[in-house]
Amino acid sequence: MSALPVVSAPVPLVLASTASPPAAWSALEVAEVRGKSRLIACKNIQPLKLLQPASHGPAVHVVLSSYGGGMVAGDAIRLRAKVQAGARLILSTQASTKIFRSIDGAVAEQHTAGELGENALAVVFPDPVVLQAESRYRQAQEWHLQPSSLLLLVDWFHSGRMDQGERFAFHALHSELRVRVAGRLVALDRFAFNPAENIATSPANFAGYQTFFSVFLVGSPEDARFRLLGEILAQQKMPGSTGPHFSISSQPYAVSVARARENVWVLRAAAHSRMDLQPLCDALLAGLADEQLLGYNPLARKY
Repeated sequence: MSALPVVSAPVPLVLASTASPPAAWSALEVAEVRGKSRLIACKNIQPLKLLQPASHGPAVHVVLSSYGGGMVAGDAIRLRAKVQAGARLILSTQASTKIFRSIDGAVAEQHTAGELGENALAVVFPDPVVLQAESRYRQAQEWHLQPSSLLLLVDWFHSGRMDQGERFAFHALHSELRVRVAGRLVALDRFAFNPAENIATSPANFAGYQTFFSVFLVGSPEDARFRLLGEILAQQKMPGSTGPHFSISSQPYAVSVARARENVWVLRAAAHSRMDLQPLCDALLAGLADEQLLGYNPLARKY
């Protein structure tokens, strides 16, 4: 074997970086100004567009919109939301978020990072995510609260374009939610589903249901706002069985409600259609219209 050549002086080696540049984040910030919440900072990064319709109450209303009404494969939406002490924010969407078919295995991603100050309120009430045929979608949400903050967050998805008979024809769904209070993790919710590897219509999975609705309420047990919303969630429990002939399939939707921790409520519902869940949405929005919370129903004209 021949000897390796000897290099008498070090030769600088420069490698082209293959790392992707850090992704840009959209951002919004809400503060209380003269007794009313105001949007004091707003930055849009495509494909996300932030809209601010007029608010009829003390809360700021910000609507998440996108070009084309959805996300194509490879899209990455990243949003930072900050609600300063005492301020109130309602986040909604312009319409259902359509996840279009994936090309070459690319994934549409959406990441939200939120921060709430003392006594701040954030309500996240989007329309459902619609997972179209051959789509791949991943979402991650992380919220940091102070002990007196209040967060109500809705997470909602459809199995496909139900009006076209499309059901669980997507490739992959992954969702993760983390909520921390004063740095402590109090809620962790992870969900992943791949229809090619699982039987969607199995009773162990989704059975005959097509739309899935979750609500997470995090706040202080001493907060009157938390108690009010907790009572509304508790009232949504399904009626108990009154005999051997009770059938869950006879109900417009199936719902479970649990107080997971002293400061956390969780509601989950499954239905055959979007309209089946309207009474549940109406009950939540009526509660949020209380003067202690949003002061009005920002989605009244929409629904």
